[in-house]
Amino acid sequence: MMEVRKTVTPSVDIRRAADRFHTRISWLDSWHSFSFSTHYDPANTHHGLLLVSNDDRVSAGTGFHTHPHQNMEIVTWVLDGELEHKDSEGHKGIIYPGLAQRMSAGTGIWHSEMNPQKQKDVHFIQMWVVPDTTGLAPGYEQLDINDQLAKGGLVPIASGRGHDAAIRIHQKGAVLWGGRLKPGETVEVPDGLYSHIYVARGAAQLEKAEPLHTGDAVRLTAAGARKLRADDTIGTEVLVWQMDAPADR
Repeated sequence: MMEVRKTVTPSVDIRRAADRFHTRISWLDSWHSFSFSTHYDPANTHHGLLLVSNDDRVSAGTGFHTHPHQNMEIVTWVLDGELEHKDSEGHKGIIYPGLAQRMSAGTGIWHSEMNPQKQKDVHFIQMWVVPDTTGLAPGYEQLDINDQLAKGGLVPIASGRGHDAAIRIHQKGAVLWGGRLKPGETVEVPDGLYSHIYVARGAAQLEKAEPLHTGDAVRLTAAGARKLRADDTIGTEVLVWQMDAPADR
């Protein structure tokens, strides 16, 4: 990995919330960090192993009807409301804030994601990373980590590197960390060849960078570990991908 780092130019790339691709239809309000669906920019297709990071709001009683996926690790993190998952492998459940969920599409899976509530929208972040092995059997995993999050700091949500994380992903080069940081709380962003910081709520200050607000993201490349401080008044909820794999995989 050190040899790979020597060939990569260090950078800190801040992407503001308003600059993301935007899909707005009757039941969905979605902001895309990378090219997605009808939105395509050849210079913005991924960062490291992260191909999709969508910030979605789905209206009450609606959602994504049954559709297929293949050879992808899909992690869903709910910020507010509830999301009902059903898939062709027989898995069914309600995803709520603090419940980490992973679906491995593997050789192929069909699933739906619906808002079961009748009067409240659901707000969630969905993230896709490429697996390090294709052709795996489809799989599903979930775990409530609200107690761990309440202790502060960054908590491993999903890992392919053997962390005692909530869920396991089939990608040894990636770890997803999350934190609900109290006002003024400071954490160290894990050092990865590629890291992606997403401010899901609140505001924060990244060391040697401009202030970050809700919906902003930072793409770090060989930038080393950096301190992240939650806003002194409102705190922040952040999702951080630490990835030790080349961006062209």
